[in-house]
Amino acid sequence: MIHRSAVRPGPNQKITAVRQDVSAGGPAANAAVTAATLGARALLISAMGSGPVGAAARGDLERHGVEIHDTAAGREIPLAVSAVLVDDETGDRSVVSPDATLADGLDVTPAELDTLPRPDVVLLDGHHPDLARSVLAYASALEPRPLIVLDAGRWRPVFADLMGEADVTARSADFRAPAGVPRSRATVATHGAEQVTWCDGDGRRGTSDVPAVDVRDTLGAGDAFHGALVVALAQGAGLEAAVDEAVRVASLRVQYIGPRTWLENLSCA
Repeated sequence: MIHRSAVRPGPNQKITAVRQDVSAGGPAANAAVTAATLGARALLISAMGSGPVGAAARGDLERHGVEIHDTAAGREIPLAVSAVLVDDETGDRSVVSPDATLADGLDVTPAELDTLPRPDVVLLDGHHPDLARSVLAYASALEPRPLIVLDAGRWRPVFADLMGEADVTARSADFRAPAGVPRSRATVATHGAEQVTWCDGDGRRGTSDVPAVDVRDTLGAGDAFHGALVVALAQGAGLEAAVDEAVRVASLRVQYIGPRTWLENLSCA
């Protein structure tokens, strides 16, 4: 649930929003929407269940071309709802969410995964820890092994099990892993409006410039970046070229108000 407001509420204060949007969310879900819009076959493995909130999320994702494997199919689960406030002047966002902590026991078996399309790239966001571990173990055993990308916006304990197995960790500038946690083969770090830094598996380092644009809405910009990054990697691009494409897409995303309106202007070029 996303509200756009000209002011931020103070303690015990009510304000009137200038805009409201309701959409599916979460890093992997938003990345999947971006990937599908760019022409990739995007499959989201997550837990939605049969409740009304899950139905709304499913409708939004399917409307944007995302295929879904629901590990809670046929059950009504307490699906997390994020409360998002976007500053109408700056486009900055604030988010309050229980993440995926409301429901547990949401895993997937190798037999289930074996019925799904074989991926070229797997993007993990760690919101459902058991699910992430199971998907990682399954993907790592495939031949050929798909590329594993980890979305590391902020530290989650499950990342201790995921980072060392990931081919690429795409992280925010303020992400910090505890000492002793294995690192991935390659890393990409975003720094807001500043240059994106990267280091590939061969030790090559570089930066990608971020263009100056009129920022209207930063919500989901990182997710759009990751969606474009994995599509480019799936198409065989090297890390530098994939980062450049991700910068292009994320820079487009922030210029449009609302979680989905920007997709009308997204192209594969």
